[in-house]
Amino acid sequence: MGQIIIDGGARLQGTVTVGGAKNAALKEMVAAILVPGRHQLNNVPDIADVALMGELLSHIGCRLQREGTTLWIVSPERLNPEAPLELVRKMRASIVVLGPLLARCGEARVALPGGDDLGARPIDMHLEGLQQMGASFRLSHGVLEGEALNGLTGAEIELSFPSVGATENLMLAGVAAKGETIIVNAAREPEIVDLARHLNAMGASVTGEGTPMLHVTGTPNLSPAEHTVIPDRLEAGTYAIAGAITGGDVTVTGCSPTLLRMELSKLEDAGCQVRKGEDWLRIEGPERPQPIDFVTLPYPGFHTDLHPQMVALLTVASGTSIVTENLYDSRFRYVGELARMGADISIESQHAVIRGKPELSGCPVLAPDIRAGAALVLAGLRAEGTTVVGDVHHIDRGYNGLVDKLRAMGAAIARSD
Repeated sequence: MGQIIIDGGARLQGTVTVGGAKNAALKEMVAAILVPGRHQLNNVPDIADVALMGELLSHIGCRLQREGTTLWIVSPERLNPEAPLELVRKMRASIVVLGPLLARCGEARVALPGGDDLGARPIDMHLEGLQQMGASFRLSHGVLEGEALNGLTGAEIELSFPSVGATENLMLAGVAAKGETIIVNAAREPEIVDLARHLNAMGASVTGEGTPMLHVTGTPNLSPAEHTVIPDRLEAGTYAIAGAITGGDVTVTGCSPTLLRMELSKLEDAGCQVRKGEDWLRIEGPERPQPIDFVTLPYPGFHTDLHPQMVALLTVASGTSIVTENLYDSRFRYVGELARMGADISIESQHAVIRGKPELSGCPVLAPDIRAGAALVLAGLRAEGTTVVGDVHHIDRGYNGLVDKLRAMGAAIARSD
């Protein structure tokens, strides 16, 4: 499964450039399902999840070609409206093929999704919204079979929670449906805004992106388009916290600091010096961070996918911090691994109390998911001695060249596969 070996204690210094946003690129790849022809995406990250989505699109009938960070997807006239278990179980984002397949083909067979084991993440809102648009579903042997033989029709859909995945699925379905779809309590994430820009470049009419009410008007004359994926704010945030936890001086380029307002504010509260420009940010970390409290919330709140990295930082703070996780009920699965490194963390319900200690100590740990894996690597950068992070295939799903980028800034880090 691969290992990352870290000899802790090095202070990171230097510049690192981030790639395109995983959570935008995956959904924009799916947009190719909507219309035949040759689609072009730029700034696509070279990560395992992109490769998995490429396998899924190939199974559906698309042809893919990649050169550097540019990806071309050729969507055929006839699709195979099926997403099999062996592909879907590896990546939860694959559920977003459901809406566009129903819209274009009138049918879809999608295995129930997998991905990171972060607890119960039901797809009820996806299904209820599509049902309001005229789809029907039945579950047979673990496969969700959907039909919309007369096509999908626009509807006003109110989400009980601003779910990113449900918002994306309904947007993708709505641009190929008849009439207008209104999504109330829509997710506001930057990746939603970027998907809307991509769909509009294809000839769709999506308005209200970045607000709680999205208007999607179906159009029959969509066409392939060229689109550049936004920078990955989670990768940028991870390297910013890497600079902070090592007391380093790290400049992150190719990013959008405005998309990390809450996270950068919390780093300032922790004692970091933060400077930023239009497409860069610079973090100078303290010798030891100050304790802080934070709560994960939908955008523009603190992103749950930067929660584990920030907890790693707080394990060496000069006091007690409290973190509240509001989105995923199993997000704290990594805490036992940090405890093996000497962290003092207690969990009660969705709250974590982190009592900062002067140092962590390196030891073997296992990455349970993408962001927790990154957090364990960051903890290893600060720990005394050697940390060996196993199951790094999880990290590969969201980070390209993590080891090389950290080593270039002075980390004593290597990978063994």
